[in-house]
Amino acid sequence: MTDLPQVPEQLGPVGDHVLFENDLIRAWLVDLPPGGRQPWHQHLLDYLIVPLTEGKNLMRFADGKVKHTDETPGTVLWREAGIPHELENLADWRYKNVLIEFKRK
Repeated sequence: MTDLPQVPEQLGPVGDHVLFENDLIRAWLVDLPPGGRQPWHQHLLDYLIVPLTEGKNLMRFADGKVKHTDETPGTVLWREAGIPHELENLADWRYKNVLIEFKRK
């Protein structure tokens, strides 16, 4: 049996800072140095990821699952709201994306 990760009680934001926000969307910048980790966080809204750099990342989920992601500039990735997770940059280069949350009315 796999041990579940230690998820902190207080979760972090889904990105580093908000680039734009209106009634319909919120756009965040995500910027991770080589080996860097985005703190545990949870997406309460569906979102789109627009990679600004190549990405070689690992997502660790609160239920113990892991997902490797390879991202390429010029593509987009759709993700639905879900359980808490963290993101680790496995590459030896800086990883950046714009994460766009779609607000529900």
